[in-house]
Amino acid sequence: MTSMASIDPAPPTEVNGLIDRRVVVVDDHQLLSESLALALSVQGYDVRRVPVPAHSGAPAALVTAILRVRPRVVLLDLELGAFGDGNRLIEPLARADVRVVVMTGSPDRARWGRAVLAGARKVVSKARPLSELTSVVRRANQGLGLMDAAEREELLGAWHTRLVENDDIDRRLAQLSRRESAVLGQLMAGLSVRDIAARGVVSEATVRTQVKAVLTKLGVSTQLAAVSVANRASWHPPTEQAS
Repeated sequence: MTSMASIDPAPPTEVNGLIDRRVVVVDDHQLLSESLALALSVQGYDVRRVPVPAHSGAPAALVTAILRVRPRVVLLDLELGAFGDGNRLIEPLARADVRVVVMTGSPDRARWGRAVLAGARKVVSKARPLSELTSVVRRANQGLGLMDAAEREELLGAWHTRLVENDDIDRRLAQLSRRESAVLGQLMAGLSVRDIAARGVVSEATVRTQVKAVLTKLGVSTQLAAVSVANRASWHPPTEQAS
């Protein structure tokens, strides 16, 4: 038998001799959350849907709303619309002894690893059958292990690799000069070399030289790749550097 790497769970809460089957679904996609709630309800679970705020903000209020329901299991999406990254909810929920199961449409294994590091017991792709999600909920509710050591190590390794890559990207971005940072910011905004030259009242040849310097310092060969690198690092040029 494969050894399980998940933390030993607390025993399920019992009420009148029955295991507590309360599940909270946190997902801003109404169709999926309704389908999950219906499928789990048919299996005898007490399913609650906690609304996701339609604006960005600190996670504390949403965590409080979830814990008020006193769930055994939380099914959590990572993409919560305007509210932002669902990863921010995992650690405080896990500290409250809630078994968090992440469901996501993202194929980014590094992001999955970040969720596991924060305390998620399992990450399941939304592309998987609904029956697989409900099976994971059943195992989580019963206090069973959800992830073997190999899967856990692979996901955590992907997140560690991403952190190393991000450190390298940050170092490269820090090498950009004031003008190069401004040019990269304008490329990210969708401006062409001609547009950037017109805004800066300089020649297109000058801008192309600056773009070439940006590509060299970032270690990429195209403007699209440079923009992708900056976006992945959530980088923005300082406002005072914009032209």
